[in-house]
Amino acid sequence: MIDLGISKIAMIGAVALIVIGPEKLPRLARTIGTLLGKAQRYVADVKSEVNRSMELDELKKMKDSVEGAARDVESSMQTSASDFEKTWAETTNLDADNANDAPGMISVPEYRHPGKNWRLKQGATPQWFKARSGVRTKALSGAARVARYRPKSRVISHG
Repeated sequence: MIDLGISKIAMIGAVALIVIGPEKLPRLARTIGTLLGKAQRYVADVKSEVNRSMELDELKKMKDSVEGAARDVESSMQTSASDFEKTWAETTNLDADNANDAPGMISVPEYRHPGKNWRLKQGATPQWFKARSGVRTKALSGAARVARYRPKSRVISHG
């Protein structure tokens, strides 16, 4: 770069004062200042664009590596799943074949439906909670309610 010291800048200023004149020198200095500012902004924009493109390239590389890792995991999961299915099929076939032959083998019981009545609506609150908190679970008729909550008659004996 150009090495500008204070003495060289003073010499350039003196020559400019003589050549351009004192009337036009301030306007020329403002113009040069604005041009230098525009040049600095342009250089900063170019640097930021280069940095963005470099970051974009890095992100693309990272995306490719993550996608490759995901493909590797997916393929390993598929191979392990197929291996598991093979061993499960072999094991269940052996259990079904040897259930009568080997008394020490544990046989898996057949699925049995729980037999719940799907027409009967079940509440979400469990019965033990209703009993503990004093929630009525059965409706009383009017006569039963009167009989239950009627105050007991006191027998007063005069004696």
